[in-house]
Amino acid sequence: MKRLAVIPARGGSKRLPRKNIVDFMGRPMIAWTIQAALESGLFDRVLVSTEDDEIATISREAGAEVPFLRQAHFDDYSTISEATITALKQAETHWAERYDIIVQLMANCPLRTAEDVRNALHHFEEGGHNFQISVFKYGWMNPWWAMYMNRDGTPAPLFPEALDARSQDLDTLYCPTGAIWIAARDSLLQAGTFHAPSRTLWPMPWERAVDIDDTDDLRMAKAVAIMLESSA
Repeated sequence: MKRLAVIPARGGSKRLPRKNIVDFMGRPMIAWTIQAALESGLFDRVLVSTEDDEIATISREAGAEVPFLRQAHFDDYSTISEATITALKQAETHWAERYDIIVQLMANCPLRTAEDVRNALHHFEEGGHNFQISVFKYGWMNPWWAMYMNRDGTPAPLFPEALDARSQDLDTLYCPTGAIWIAARDSLLQAGTFHAPSRTLWPMPWERAVDIDDTDDLRMAKAVAIMLESSA
């Protein structure tokens, strides 16, 4: 079976301008994701899908294939699933190949490793799944206690039934991360999204699951990278 890695990387990010190629630990951020994909040794092709010439050039220099620019779904409103499906269709037309398994690796998750990619894909293929989303377990920020603030400053709990429960008695909750999303080709094209009802979850360590969308995320990810490097 043929496996295609798709790394979506549009150039018009707003919260952290040019986030996909911003410097992260001495390299463009996208280079870390390309490295993880290549070092996993799992893919027939590692494709970066972008509408941006600079991102395309940097991605080629890092070892990815960028034979074309993305034709659609690079605006502020398109979903990431739409972007990846567009890339898949372009790839199959360009190379005259059919890919059986599509693995979406977000460029703004630079801390995921080649081993993480291998483990996620093994879980997907061994389990016979059609869709799989990477997640991490919530830690010290317990979402069961989440609340929003009314205009008068009073709280409105999202889970009022959990406020009187001991934390150890509450179910474990998971947060999606864009690190490693996987789908069977035909199922993805039919559903039009990775968020199909039949999707399963693949938990990964939180420290390698960080999504970088703004300056605070970037600062935290750099701190985590230094921590991981010092403990290696």
